[in-house]
Amino acid sequence: MMINKKPSFVSGTGNIPLLFKTIGNLLEETANKYPKRQALISCHQGISLNYTELNNKVDKVAKSLMALGVSKGDRVGIWSPNCTEWVLTQFATAKIGAILVCLNPAYRKGELEYSLNKVKCKVLVTATSFKSSNYISMLKDIAPELDSSNINELSSQKLPHLRLVISIDKVKGQGILHFAELERENNEHSSIDLDDILLDPDEQINIQFTSGTTGLPKGATLSHFNIVNNGFFVAKAMKFTEKDILCIPVPLYHCFGMVMGVLACVSHGSTMVFPNDSFDAKSSIEAIEKYKCTALHGVPTMFVAMLEAEQFSKADFSSLRTGIMAGAPCPVEIMKKVQDLMHMPEVTIAYGMTETSPVSFQSATDDPLDKRVSTVGRVMPHIQVKIISETGATVARGVQGELCTRGYSVMAGYWDDKEKTSEVLDASGWMHTGDLAVLDAEGYGNIVGRVKDMIIRGGENVYPREIEEYLYKFPKIQDAAVFGLPDEKYGEIVAAWIQIKENEDCSKEEILQFCKNEIAHYKVPAQIKLVKEFPMTVSGKIQKFKMRQQMVEELELTEQKTA
Repeated sequence: MMINKKPSFVSGTGNIPLLFKTIGNLLEETANKYPKRQALISCHQGISLNYTELNNKVDKVAKSLMALGVSKGDRVGIWSPNCTEWVLTQFATAKIGAILVCLNPAYRKGELEYSLNKVKCKVLVTATSFKSSNYISMLKDIAPELDSSNINELSSQKLPHLRLVISIDKVKGQGILHFAELERENNEHSSIDLDDILLDPDEQINIQFTSGTTGLPKGATLSHFNIVNNGFFVAKAMKFTEKDILCIPVPLYHCFGMVMGVLACVSHGSTMVFPNDSFDAKSSIEAIEKYKCTALHGVPTMFVAMLEAEQFSKADFSSLRTGIMAGAPCPVEIMKKVQDLMHMPEVTIAYGMTETSPVSFQSATDDPLDKRVSTVGRVMPHIQVKIISETGATVARGVQGELCTRGYSVMAGYWDDKEKTSEVLDASGWMHTGDLAVLDAEGYGNIVGRVKDMIIRGGENVYPREIEEYLYKFPKIQDAAVFGLPDEKYGEIVAAWIQIKENEDCSKEEILQFCKNEIAHYKVPAQIKLVKEFPMTVSGKIQKFKMRQQMVEELELTEQKTA
């Protein structure tokens, strides 16, 4: 088969120019255009706000933060699951030019302390607890001075830059301010005019800590310009209007929630619906039915959970039209079920990363079915992408290599980390993603794995994504994760963790027999582990490195040395 010699380079075009506006401008313009349009519904809190109400609340919070001494450029951390206060903080910090620092709700004490100190956080907005984590208790373990300090006067040995702690829920603590106080109008606000704050869309406005499978988290630093435009064009790809209602079960601390969800909605006057503080299949299905949602976002595991939920067969999904499946490789079989069984004929696939604001590729609602279930679509407007070999040369169409992206969406860098920044951002402005990809003749992209995840078994390159796609075709399998294990003979062997569907009985032998009939012998998993659940991040990404570590220990394997 001849390979198309056209180079693997694409440049996104479009008839809509990039927006040069701040996040605050975006909200104000939408509030003026659609004042009574429903903006936000938080199901678990029983809160509903139209755009006028949302903008007014944001202004009060912004003025309160300024009255407390928060200035342009100050870092304000938020450590909380999804809630109304998260969105208010997102826009309020943006209106005064403070930099919002998104902290993973799953962080423990060590990660929290490191992250707050890395960016020199001045303020922390926090929930009191989430699942098994008691946030206030953890915070006081790090900063016991909180109990004896006055509000806005914290002086902590371990958190030397933190001055103010704001609790979303009311909590006892001398040095902790209740978030509700920020929403009240008071005399200190009378002299504050938000219009007096001069902001530039190119200014840094957000720090997103990458999950970091190895090493410490890195703070991807993004501007108004980065994320306003990405949210806008993501919504355009879904053909959003002010009549759309988006169900957002994905976390706000991640770009999927705050950019592809919140900013996508605000850029078009659409309604954002938060079914719960974190993903729950039952509450997501209920929110879709109750509020007649037209769109739904989720990572593949979320869609799998909804498809398998007890409520699924009785649920009415007729209002749904579109949405995004992203955040992890999207299995073809799951995509087909979502389109057919969840009434989402215009569901799109998106690909990107935190460092690129995040979306670089997205399928169109009217792309041919085979392209929408087997690719990540085409490059987004105003973004360039190339696929390179190990030597850095651009490969031909149809040849896989590392995906690099350049354009308005690329981050400024990792906060206060020139070394890590230089490892991924080259002198020509290309962001080296670490993802293995292929561009076809028509410019559609396909992500085949991570450069570091590729398994080399006895000289054969094995791509976990390919094997996972085969496994999803087996009717008894709910979910699968494939990765490499060290092996003395082959260097690496293929391993798979597999979840079996509820009420199904399945053996490893059945799975192996299925694989032997479908894929080459060297791709057949040498080790299979049947599990009830996968180790995952809060945003729903499967943590294969933890699976590998566990299997290495259980099987008493020895890591192979490489040159």
